[in-house]
Amino acid sequence: MTDETISLPMPRIPGARNRLKDTPVAGRKRVLLAAPRGYCAGVDRAVIAVEKALEHYGAPVYVRKQIVHNIHVVSELEKKGAIFVEEVDEVPTGSHIVFSAHGVSPAVVQGAADRGLQAIDATCPLVTKVHREAVRFARDDFQILLIGHEGHEEVEGTAGEAPEHTTLVGSPDEADTVVVKDPDRVVWLSQTTLSVDETMETVRRLRKRFPNLQDPPSDDICYATQNRQVAIKKVATDADLVIVVGSANSSNSVRLVEVALEYGAKAAYRVDYASEVKQEWLDGVETVGVTSGASVPEELVQELLEDLAAAGYGDVTQVKTAEEDLMFSLPKELRKDISGRTDARAIGGRVRATA
Repeated sequence: MTDETISLPMPRIPGARNRLKDTPVAGRKRVLLAAPRGYCAGVDRAVIAVEKALEHYGAPVYVRKQIVHNIHVVSELEKKGAIFVEEVDEVPTGSHIVFSAHGVSPAVVQGAADRGLQAIDATCPLVTKVHREAVRFARDDFQILLIGHEGHEEVEGTAGEAPEHTTLVGSPDEADTVVVKDPDRVVWLSQTTLSVDETMETVRRLRKRFPNLQDPPSDDICYATQNRQVAIKKVATDADLVIVVGSANSSNSVRLVEVALEYGAKAAYRVDYASEVKQEWLDGVETVGVTSGASVPEELVQELLEDLAAAGYGDVTQVKTAEEDLMFSLPKELRKDISGRTDARAIGGRVRATA
């Protein structure tokens, strides 16, 4: 773990960027900037998949649901010609459609095929791993206790792989009441973006009731979710206020707020944009912790840091708890169609695609 002081220039954008006042606070006003934060490899891959599809096929390219859970990212892709729909039956026959990073059920894949849609599967490979686990355990006649949030696209996609074998467990308390057919043939899987601590508490309670509960072959909660939670835990212990940049429907962003409060932050809030920060949040605050969810572009964090600098919080120390270098290639459908033109790779969590 390393702490690193960053020199942050004062805001370059006039007007709205300077709307927070520099209020007197006893002691040193500072920012603790969590790292890792922001885009993970799976999110970056999905966003670039839409951008590359637009470049190669031309607009419009349709996307089922939000490609990632961030309103800024969705808005920027809409400006480039992406059209977001709820279901595949809204897409004109023969069009290109991108499946979001959260994954889809086999029924959605079949629905797209029935309409003659040209599908590009931008499901995060770590989510795909969970799908494969669900198929395997269902084939072996296990009851799958899927830990996750009802209605979340990822949960719907995973459960859709084996609906007759899957029971949703939404919280530790639900673990105390869930009914199973055979306590000797149960396995738990999870949504990839949950709180690590809450998930492990749910598993603990499940295992107390079902001692033969099997674990997934590897941890289902993704590396990026875990890394961002570890970083904010370290920041929160010294923060009067934590600000998480991320959208309301981003599970991992919402969890970061909860984790910050659990690990000592006196207050914690989630914002989509720096302009949503309220002046009163800073009253009497000496140390502000800052992080962002795994679907958030770094430019939004930098805008927040600029506003905080204008309010006197120009002393920024980065609190780094891990390095990320996972590599994902672009979806195979894109690689096939633009073969010979595109070299796609991920370096340090950033997917890079060059012509």
